[in-house]
Amino acid sequence: MSQNICKNSIESVYGACPQERFAALRKMHREHFNTEDVTFYSSPGRIEIVGNHTDHNGGKVLCAAVNCDTLASVSERYDGMIEVKSYGYPMLRVDSAAPVFSVSEIGTSAALIKGVVDYFTRSGKKVGGFSACMTSTVPKAAGVSSSSSFELAIAEILNVMYNDSKLDAIFKAKAAQYAENTFFGKPCGLMDQSAIALGGVNLIDFKDFENPIVERAHWAFDDLDIFVIATGGDHSNLTDDYAAIPQEMKEVAACFGARLLTEIPRDKWERDKRNVRDKVSERAYLRAEHFFEENARVEEAVGAIDAHDEDKFVDIVNASGLSSRYKLQNTYSPAGGNHNLENALDRVVRIEGVVASRVHGGGFAGTILVLAKKCCTGVDDALALMFGEENVFKFNIRESGAIKLNLE
Repeated sequence: MSQNICKNSIESVYGACPQERFAALRKMHREHFNTEDVTFYSSPGRIEIVGNHTDHNGGKVLCAAVNCDTLASVSERYDGMIEVKSYGYPMLRVDSAAPVFSVSEIGTSAALIKGVVDYFTRSGKKVGGFSACMTSTVPKAAGVSSSSSFELAIAEILNVMYNDSKLDAIFKAKAAQYAENTFFGKPCGLMDQSAIALGGVNLIDFKDFENPIVERAHWAFDDLDIFVIATGGDHSNLTDDYAAIPQEMKEVAACFGARLLTEIPRDKWERDKRNVRDKVSERAYLRAEHFFEENARVEEAVGAIDAHDEDKFVDIVNASGLSSRYKLQNTYSPAGGNHNLENALDRVVRIEGVVASRVHGGGFAGTILVLAKKCCTGVDDALALMFGEENVFKFNIRESGAIKLNLE
């Protein structure tokens, strides 16, 4: 069996085929579009392993696709219209020939479809219509990028149906990022979309935002369980906290005559960093220090994975978490008014079998990442009891990114 077929097969993506899920999607497609002649597409969620708040300053991140997904049944149409019916949501209709921005659609899935189509068109790629029904196991508000999963599903459908499957993962990721930034109204970097488009575990270096460098890591730690835990808290009043992190890093970079921290060689930072301590706030200085140390940790983590050195890898993940907490300082916000993240991190380390934990993603409120030994069977129950079963999400690494599935 060829690598491409294996990568796209039901077995490689799901293990045992989720027959009921496929059957329900076929039934929904027949009810809404009067056909069962469909092709299936799957787009995963993602996690951040190491590399917290580095991408926006041109840094490095270690991220991975995980085994929750947006699953779509797709059929052809020839009128240029895109119709998407997601389970539990109204039908979306977009004219692929006229993906016009609308203020009233900011924050909607229709805006994401339009944004992806517009990016394809502006880039000289082909677009056209299709009918799709979708269902998702990507949990919302859990830090695994449900919106990016949806965007990449749309991008991959257009790639396969109209561009002979020739578009690379980073192009599709850029289309998804453009959709969020320009049509959806959400500022974001390229990490989430890249992780989902690429699949597997990857080091992504964003020094050149237009052409990020990707290094594949071959996950070797199948004895570890991966959990993402939603700790609660409201992100809506934390915009200033998130914005302050890249801004303060840029303030430090300006002291070196640079625009971003990535433009400063690590040896120059180590040699001259004392000279900037009285020019910026202590928090800005510590955040810059986190940036340089976190970049190094990303490289070290990939080395540990490739060397099958689990103890070293776990130590690096824990060091990343401590740096986020005490140098980046994104585990608590006075504006948010809760200590959910800090309390969660303090509690999980007391569970037997937990070997690593860190803030996951933006921080201040939201989620943490936990790694635990599979052989310690009580971890699942302990986490469910501590945080509520509905807030504990257990994942595996998924090797494939957003793909058309091979059902044979």
